[in-house]
Amino acid sequence: MIKTELGGLLGRALEANRRGRLSTFITGPQSPAIAIFDPARVMQNLEGDWYGEHAGKWLSAAARAFARTQDLILGENLRRVAAYLIGRQDADGYLGTYAPERRFTVPQPPRPLSWNGEPALRTWDIWTHAYLMLGLLELHRAMPEPGYLDAARRIGDLCWRTLVQGGLNITTMGNHHGMSATVLLDPAADLYLATGEPRYLELAEAILAQANAHPELALLTKALAGTDAAEIATGKAYQLAWNLVGLAKLHKATGRAELKRAIEGLWANIREHHLSLGGGPFGGVANRSREVFNARGSFEPQAYIETCSTLAWIQLNRELLAITGEARYAEEIERSAYNDLLGALAPNGEDWCYYSFANGKRVHTTYWRCCKSSGAMALEELPPLAYAVTPAGALAVNLYGPSCVAATLPGAGLVKIEQHTRYPFAGLVCLRIADVERDGAKFALQLRVPSWAEGARLKLNGELSAVELKPGEHAQIERSWRKGDELCLELPMAIRTHRRVHQNTQESRAPDGSPVAQQVLYHAWLALTRGPLVYATPLIDGFKTEETIRLPEVADWLSELPAAPDAEGPEIEMRLGYRAPLKFSPYYRTGGREDGAWRLTWLSLAPEEAPKS
Repeated sequence: MIKTELGGLLGRALEANRRGRLSTFITGPQSPAIAIFDPARVMQNLEGDWYGEHAGKWLSAAARAFARTQDLILGENLRRVAAYLIGRQDADGYLGTYAPERRFTVPQPPRPLSWNGEPALRTWDIWTHAYLMLGLLELHRAMPEPGYLDAARRIGDLCWRTLVQGGLNITTMGNHHGMSATVLLDPAADLYLATGEPRYLELAEAILAQANAHPELALLTKALAGTDAAEIATGKAYQLAWNLVGLAKLHKATGRAELKRAIEGLWANIREHHLSLGGGPFGGVANRSREVFNARGSFEPQAYIETCSTLAWIQLNRELLAITGEARYAEEIERSAYNDLLGALAPNGEDWCYYSFANGKRVHTTYWRCCKSSGAMALEELPPLAYAVTPAGALAVNLYGPSCVAATLPGAGLVKIEQHTRYPFAGLVCLRIADVERDGAKFALQLRVPSWAEGARLKLNGELSAVELKPGEHAQIERSWRKGDELCLELPMAIRTHRRVHQNTQESRAPDGSPVAQQVLYHAWLALTRGPLVYATPLIDGFKTEETIRLPEVADWLSELPAAPDAEGPEIEMRLGYRAPLKFSPYYRTGGREDGAWRLTWLSLAPEEAPKS
């Protein structure tokens, strides 16, 4: 048993999300996102839209919020919505929004592949059912009533009959060369893990086999071959990351080593080449298809981060953290949460950015947009990830910020720990043992040492600890713990600079065979971080969206400014010497989190002067 309560910046975001999106967007069968499941409307729906996804996303996020808070109104809304949806489910298990002739169960004639891989009319029907399965499974975990799991099973059975028995190919059921349909791998594997019924594992294996046999997708083959994420299908970030979540769950179900290798390889590729500084998948530059990974080696500050893609990236790291326990996956979750996720959320908990720009205007998206539900879902991923009990019985601290946790540990019974800190604004993190059922019991605490925290120190009850602290890894402290013990981690929060380059070098050979290389494009940018937070500035001088800067030769050109009385965390002042200083604040709140505010994370660097002859 483990129960977590987050405070501070993340806790306030969760509370705003509960009071905002989760409590207002869907309240019952009359809500527009649920009313589209009305049989009369379904019979008329020939459009192939994706709006049915909101029901499953809301069920997932609201069920987690209810399990965490026991909000009675939210719980009643969940029951009424679920009862309505289950009542609308057809006898064969279908629970979508498409007219009968457009459903994924009906074979349709093939048509030529389009540039973004839309081979069929029923583009999003499987997608909606995938989210409904996940939502019903999450609701079953929060409120273990048979009807919710049974409804998810009926969807799974329909998919099994269609794909396994009926022989329909799932890659013909979605766009991006089938990736928007093969996401069914996630709920299929999840359903198997929840029930242990072999046909759901058979369904998951069939989905992977069909995805791998499709030449444009070839998911497993390309992943194992080291193919860049931008070159798998269309490179659609959201769909590809969600497919990898399903692959990870299939690995958990089967233990197949090649699945883990494939996931870890693509994770490393995305982490190294396709993430923004704020931890969201970076895309949308020079591609016809929106929301796809940028070509490897390209960099453009005006590229964007889709909030849906940030959700899928957090979920992928969630699965890899569960499989391996490695600190790097927890660090990626934290980086995404404190920067690109919170940077897309408005303080009211209702408004979200569809796209966030490292350099660009903040734009709150409209009522129906997918990212509003994805952002709400991503926030509710965080509380269960903050702490974890490892297979060896240690308590791992994965996310830092004010919080408390109650966990049952082998040999110690119920242990309650409070995390006192001003993190992510300050680097002192103190864990106080609030209670131990068996006072004096021996158990281990694992503290994550961030990769940026060179020189971190650890103190136990005020005394410096000799435990080795390796950046990017967990430090383990095993001892007999008593109520009142305090373990404090001191994380240096130096200002760090980051550089990105967009360059192009033409390579060829001269007539004599010797290599010739000429650089034809080179553009460099600089950005700032402090601890886990990315920093940004508003429009430079109040109106400029870009400015080329030349870095000074002095050592103290960057410094912290005390936080304003109404602000969290320090600002950073950049003194270049030849112009007025520039001020940077944490990216998530730059511009006051208001619709239309500008955030500039990357500043263009002036070309280096050629050496004088």
